[in-house]
Amino acid sequence: MSLPEVGATALQGIRVLDLTQFEAGPACTQLLAWLGADVVKVERPGTGEQGRNASVDVLGMDSRYFLMLNANKRSVTLDLSCEAGAGLMRRLVGSADVMVENFAPGTIDRLGFGYEVAQAINPRIVYAQLKGFGADGPYADLLAFDPIAQAAGGAVSVTGEPNGRPLKPGPTIGDSGAGLSCAIGILAALYQREATGHGQRVEVAMQDAVINLCRIAYARQAMTGRAAERYGNSSQLGSTGPSEVYPCMGGGPNDYCYVYTTRANNRHWEKLLEIIGHPELVGEPTFSSPESRFEHRDTIDALITAWTITRPKLEVMDILGRAGVPASAVFDTLELSADPYLRKRGTFIEVDHPQRGQFVMPGSPVRLSNSDVAPVAAPLLGQHTAEVYREWLGLSDTELAQAKRDGVT
Repeated sequence: MSLPEVGATALQGIRVLDLTQFEAGPACTQLLAWLGADVVKVERPGTGEQGRNASVDVLGMDSRYFLMLNANKRSVTLDLSCEAGAGLMRRLVGSADVMVENFAPGTIDRLGFGYEVAQAINPRIVYAQLKGFGADGPYADLLAFDPIAQAAGGAVSVTGEPNGRPLKPGPTIGDSGAGLSCAIGILAALYQREATGHGQRVEVAMQDAVINLCRIAYARQAMTGRAAERYGNSSQLGSTGPSEVYPCMGGGPNDYCYVYTTRANNRHWEKLLEIIGHPELVGEPTFSSPESRFEHRDTIDALITAWTITRPKLEVMDILGRAGVPASAVFDTLELSADPYLRKRGTFIEVDHPQRGQFVMPGSPVRLSNSDVAPVAAPLLGQHTAEVYREWLGLSDTELAQAKRDGVT
C-alpha cells in the first residue's frame, strides 16, 4: 500500500477483491469504494452475484436492491471452479490489499481460497469475512440474513409495543450494521499493516454486530436483573417522558412528530410546557422528575397531542426545535430522498446507470474534507473484466480473448 498523494482520495491505491453477495458484504465494500478504494467484484460468468437477481422488478435488468449496494465498484467475471479461473484468482489475491467474502459457511474454503491459502499467497493481505454467527460457536454452520441476525442479536426482542409481539426493526442493521463494522475492522488492519508489514484476518459475526448495537438494552438489563423489555417509542431505560410520536395535522400515515425530553433534568420539559400552553404545570409534583413523567406518560401524551394535532409536522418540529426541545417530524423515504438540502449535501446522490438511466440512491454517510469520490452507478456484470485484468494482472488482448473463449471469464 502506497500512501495517498496530496489531492488523492483517502484509500487511493488500495485494491479490494470483493467476493460478497446480498447486503452485509456489499455494504462493507461499497463504503470502502466511497472512501476511494479500487473495489473489484469477482462474479460468476453469466449469472453474477445473487443480489443482481434478488427482487427484480424488470426482467433482464439488475435489481434496484443490487444497485443500492454496489455503487463505485468495478465488476469482473471469473469461474473459480476451473483450474484456469483459480489460477487467475490466485494472481488477483497476490495483487490485492484486501479480500472480503460473505458466502455461506464453508463455501470459500471449498473454492480453495480460505484465509490460510490467501495469506500464503499474499502475507500482506487483509482478509475479511462476514458470517451470521461466530465461526467457533454452536451456530457456525447456520445461514443468516438480516432478519435472522436481528432476531439472533436481540434487536427483535426489544422492538415493539409493551406486551405486544416482537417486531423486526425497519432498518437492516443486521446486514448493513455488520458491513459497517467490517469496514472499520479492515481500515484498522490496513493501518496496523503499515507498522507490521503483515495483513490479518478480520471476522465479523452479524449476531455480534447487532448485539453491539443494542447496548442500551443491556444497561436496562443491568438495572433490573431481567431481560430488557419492549417499550414502544420510549427509551429502553424507561425513565423519561415524553418520548413518543405525536399525531399532527394531515392524518397521513407519517403525519407525526417525535418529541423527546432529556433524562438528565427538567429543562426540556419546562420549555415544552410553555410552548404547548401549560406553564402552570411547571413545578407540578406529578411531573417533577423524568421518572415521574414516565409513570404519568398517558396524561402527558394527551396534553402534547392536543397541541400537535392542530399543526403540520414540520411546523411542530420547527417550533419545538428552535425553542431547544428535541423533536423531529417523522420523515418518510419519499420526503427524504426529495429533500433539496439532502440532495445538495450528498446524503442522496443521482447516478446514471447504462440500463436504468438516472436514479437517486443514498450516498456515503462519511464526509472527508480532503477526499472527494465522485459517485458512479453499480457496474453491469463483467463490465470491467478486460480493464481490471489488464491493470491488475497485465493480461494481453490475446490472453483475455482466450480466457473468454474458454469460459473462464
